[in-house]
Amino acid sequence: MKAGESGEALIADLAQDGRGIARMAGKALFIEGALPGERVRFRVRRARRQLDEADLIEVLEPSAARVSPRCAHFGICGGCTLQHLAPAAQLEAKQHQLLEALERIGRVKPRRVLPPLAGPPYAYRRRARLAVKFVHKKGRVLAGFREQDKPYVADIRRCEVLIERFATLPEALARLVESLSLREHLPQVELAAGDDGAALVFRVLQAPTVADRELLARFGEEQRVAIYLQPGGPASVVPLGEPPPPLRYAVDGGEVSLEFGPLDFVQVNREVNRAMVERALEILAPAPTDRVLDLFCGLGNFTLPLARRAGHVVGVEGEAGLVERARANAARLGLTRAEFVVADLAGAGDPGAWAQQRYDLVLLDPPRAGALSMMERMTQWAPRRVVYISCHPGSLARDAGRLVSAAGLELTGAGVMDMFPQTAHVESIAVFERPSRAGGG
Repeated sequence: MKAGESGEALIADLAQDGRGIARMAGKALFIEGALPGERVRFRVRRARRQLDEADLIEVLEPSAARVSPRCAHFGICGGCTLQHLAPAAQLEAKQHQLLEALERIGRVKPRRVLPPLAGPPYAYRRRARLAVKFVHKKGRVLAGFREQDKPYVADIRRCEVLIERFATLPEALARLVESLSLREHLPQVELAAGDDGAALVFRVLQAPTVADRELLARFGEEQRVAIYLQPGGPASVVPLGEPPPPLRYAVDGGEVSLEFGPLDFVQVNREVNRAMVERALEILAPAPTDRVLDLFCGLGNFTLPLARRAGHVVGVEGEAGLVERARANAARLGLTRAEFVVADLAGAGDPGAWAQQRYDLVLLDPPRAGALSMMERMTQWAPRRVVYISCHPGSLARDAGRLVSAAGLELTGAGVMDMFPQTAHVESIAVFERPSRAGGG
């Protein structure tokens, strides 16, 4: 079909980005806003050699799983793409994507599908990076996420996925920045909330005036947040006034409290993170004599709860600042069985002495690229059980294939965790075990 042409199609599947997929004359057609099982009218927006992209004109036969989006900005804002699909159906679609990737890319199939982990479908996001832009044509500031498939900042009044106390923060930020002298030199604001306190980090490309600082301080008091300024890279972040108390969040039934900085990586969904840590502990089932390796450990989200149970835990992370705070958390909690190491986990060189040892259990929580370089070392470590936390089904599937074919492990379980409801993002957990001991956990 050519760009501008319209037609009807039956939607067969959901793409990784949340668009509906149909087949037209042997060619894939991606339709924005369409759901599996629906018959729709569409208009081709872009025709390509391998696939076509189209906009939805009308839903002729709706899916039983179609729901009304809660957000007034859905379809414009690019923060969410699945608010028109019921939460249970979102989980089903993500589970299908995970299992399909494992079989197609990794040539593996889990012995059992783990029950999905899910939390509140809305008001869950405790971390976010909001874009800010003074738009001359409109004569005002916009604050929020980027528009869908566009570089523009969406004009957001209320965000339904931010935690409730910050649902209207985009509109409040826009009003604040409009009043600042540096409104054209403030491109983004990062939000980070702990279990109690919260912080906003303003990226400033020029120094704020005395009047600006007063307005920012007043905003912080009104919103009950600590205000930070970031004139350069992450290391340049400084509090606006006196250093506020550190942010904290708890896991492991409240027994482990982690302190973190306003730009540190923490999982955005508090409830799902708590459930994820609990499931990982349950599956790994560390004994008091076990040596455990936690790769890509960050602040110690898994390391510190594991250190309450195992004989010794080594947490490895590439970012030195996170390791420093992980060590401080361990010292504050008196968890002497936790050891933290800074190492490049993506490099091909020898990462250090910790990599030459053996471990009874291994946990990995890598970034989207996965942990391919670590797969080569699994035979040497010889763990009886591995738990792999993934934020990308494709890299998990690739690494799973290596764990099974090269390390002699069996994929005994895999399931999804809905860390990002209303989006197409798939977070998952996979369990690998020695065949002779498979069935535990």
